[in-house]
Amino acid sequence: MGSSWWWHGRAAAAAAVACWVWLAAAAAAGVEAIGANWGTQASHPLAPDTVVQMLKDNGFDKVKLFDAGEDTMSALRKSGLEVMVGIPNDMLAAMASSMAAANKWVDQNVSNYLNDGVKIRYVAVGNEPFLETYNGSFLQTTFPAIRNIQSALVKAGLGSQVRVTCPLNADVYQSSTSKPSDGDFRTDIHDLMLTIVKFLSDTGGAFTVNIYPFISLYSDSNFPVDYAFFDGAASPIVDGSATYTNMFDANYDTLIWALKKNGFGNLPVIVGEIGWPTDGDMNANIQMAQHFNQGFLTHIATGRGTPMRPGPVDAYLFSLIDEDEKSIQPGNFERHWGIFTYDGLPKYQLNLGQSHGLLKAKNVKYLERKWCVLKPSIGLTDPRLSDSISYACSLADCTSLGYKTSCGGLDTRSNISYAFNSYYQKNDQDDVACGFSNLATITGQDPSTGTCRFGIMIEVDSAFSWKLQHVRSSNLLMLLLVLLQLCLSFS
Repeated sequence: MGSSWWWHGRAAAAAAVACWVWLAAAAAAGVEAIGANWGTQASHPLAPDTVVQMLKDNGFDKVKLFDAGEDTMSALRKSGLEVMVGIPNDMLAAMASSMAAANKWVDQNVSNYLNDGVKIRYVAVGNEPFLETYNGSFLQTTFPAIRNIQSALVKAGLGSQVRVTCPLNADVYQSSTSKPSDGDFRTDIHDLMLTIVKFLSDTGGAFTVNIYPFISLYSDSNFPVDYAFFDGAASPIVDGSATYTNMFDANYDTLIWALKKNGFGNLPVIVGEIGWPTDGDMNANIQMAQHFNQGFLTHIATGRGTPMRPGPVDAYLFSLIDEDEKSIQPGNFERHWGIFTYDGLPKYQLNLGQSHGLLKAKNVKYLERKWCVLKPSIGLTDPRLSDSISYACSLADCTSLGYKTSCGGLDTRSNISYAFNSYYQKNDQDDVACGFSNLATITGQDPSTGTCRFGIMIEVDSAFSWKLQHVRSSNLLMLLLVLLQLCLSFS
């Protein structure tokens, strides 16, 4: 998600294609299987078994995880899906400083699950640890962690079966001009990058990079929109004998040039994340997301690759499902990258090489069909409204409210109702969560309009813990503490 030259190229988007076109091209080229990123930063995540079945139903062959959650890993047993399991950045220091910690992690999260039928292919050590916004927090721990995890894999007898990698943002390399051939690693981390790249090369690992044309458009109002897509740019970039009509190819080849000029031109490359969000920004919508994702899939289905790296592209779409607990510091769009909604409904049709379109998640259970809305009797000048709306949005998800978003056309009353309902649903439709100083009421009439969906939350096993943390009044919590003290006094 860097801001180097490729944020300024050009091209246009590809619409959905017929299934036989994908299948014929993929079969002829022997294209790499397509994967998906499965994030779990959600207040009410789908059951892991449900997600695994959804992945298989929709033709995904591999999945990339950001941690090694027990429920997630257990659900992947005997699924046949290839797995890239992740080690979060906050664990890098422990992995770097202690070989015993690395051995334990591999034993618990790789050996254990491999023996139980999970098809682990890679361990992703960290996630974009060299982002400039981290201010160097992980510069000293990332490579030692990679090295120790690799040693732990070898010790476990898995050195040739499971490889290490480190998903990196595209800002770790850059070009001083508009040409990929001038690409090299970022000056401030150049030596560190070469150390990591050499290690990956020596151990049979792969370079994993996350490429986001959407961020280019989000970060730069002058970015030529057509260059983000795959229909051919109005003003392509010519670099020697290569012509670049889309940002992906140019960005990817900037990395290939950086690797090549440092002596590692044959290192395998994985596109760890690529996608387009559907909400939270004027350029994040269903039409553009479908346009981009289908264009990318069709582009790589040819098996032609890029000018500097012909052949199949190994890639994971970002992401599978929306996550309402993700940080919105980068932008409100962060919670809307999924090709499926929080409850497993396809947002748009996407051809993944199946004989059918995207299939929704099976056996999803919802809470009752009821919503929390602003009382009709409450006037918009009521002084209690401002604090109530701020409270609801600070603890729930109001990222679909805004300029040219899915709920951007709501009137003031509906905006307030959306905020109230988001908080109410996130707190499992608890009556206490539809109080708001007596400003709100519960209704059985769906307030959804047009593109704006007033959601109903899905059932999860941990619902009560969320209620306890966010809904109950301080008086009730005090009562519980008193009761606990009484119980302890009698024990």
